[in-house]
Amino acid sequence: MLSRSGVIPSCRDSEESHARCVNMRGPSRSFGMTGCESHGIGETQSQKSNINNQTSNMNIGFVGVGRMGANMARRLVDCGVHVTAVYDVNRGAATKLADELRCAACQNLSEVTAESDVIITVVSDDAAMRKIFAKSGDSLLVNANGKLFINCATITPRVHIEVEELAGKAGARALEACMASSITQARDGSLYLMCGGKEETFRAAHPILEKLGKTVRYVGKAGEAAKVKALVNMVMNINTAGLAEGLGLGEALRLNLAMLREVFSETGAASRVLQTDGEDMQNREHSCFFSAAHAAKDSGIALDLARDLGLELPLARATKQQYDAMIAEGLGELDKSGIAELTFKDRHKHSGNRV
Repeated sequence: MLSRSGVIPSCRDSEESHARCVNMRGPSRSFGMTGCESHGIGETQSQKSNINNQTSNMNIGFVGVGRMGANMARRLVDCGVHVTAVYDVNRGAATKLADELRCAACQNLSEVTAESDVIITVVSDDAAMRKIFAKSGDSLLVNANGKLFINCATITPRVHIEVEELAGKAGARALEACMASSITQARDGSLYLMCGGKEETFRAAHPILEKLGKTVRYVGKAGEAAKVKALVNMVMNINTAGLAEGLGLGEALRLNLAMLREVFSETGAASRVLQTDGEDMQNREHSCFFSAAHAAKDSGIALDLARDLGLELPLARATKQQYDAMIAEGLGELDKSGIAELTFKDRHKHSGNRV
């Protein structure tokens, strides 16, 4: 039975993994954490053994093995799970990961389904999701009877609902498992996962999900977790833009930015984004953990939801305009912290050797 909050009671993060989650940048960027740690509270050895037995008998496929998907696959392999197939539109990325994990690099989506009991998808947008779950032609839905799809992309709620319906017609099950974390957490199994779909599907997916996440939260029916994720990213993006403006103004005022960030951290200006992005904004270190292009997309999802309800969100709209401006200037693949390049004085004219 789920707790009232929707969190599986056995899921927690250790003090160590919490520290890694809080400090997602800096020293914790390295992927040195390779062991499969249990995140359970009060689990008996027999319970842990039962969970391990369940997952060790599963064959897992991955569709989308970019920064997040590849590290999730590595994490499962570290935990003794059989990753049997990977697929990506970037054939080179799929082949390289398949060689590393000693699994198949599939040329067709239907091959992934054939090779796997559970297929985890991590794709970029609505169009990509609809393509991999196409009603005809090469599709994950070919011979999908009895399969379980775990879909981790940040996309519009209606597409998650569509996919659940399509999977059901094919005799399969689908669960959305939206991620509120980044690359490092994908690698060390400390993702924050918000899940939507049928509760029995969530239960079936949980043995895999708990190896990937420090918190695995059931939100509700299909589409509900995607709504929550859209709001998480909308607020995060607004915070990021606000921090960039604060630090940009601080620099223009010739304040010591290290001091300013410390003051921010101890006052009402504190935020998770300050911890992860503040120093990077100051130092123009924008290695990509979450791209500006994805930030623009995700803010757009939230704005579309608001528009459908007749709700105006001026801060979210202004933030999306900033990220759209980054894309227009060719900065869309910088980390979201790169929004500081638009707000710090004299950074708005870019050259390749400056960013």
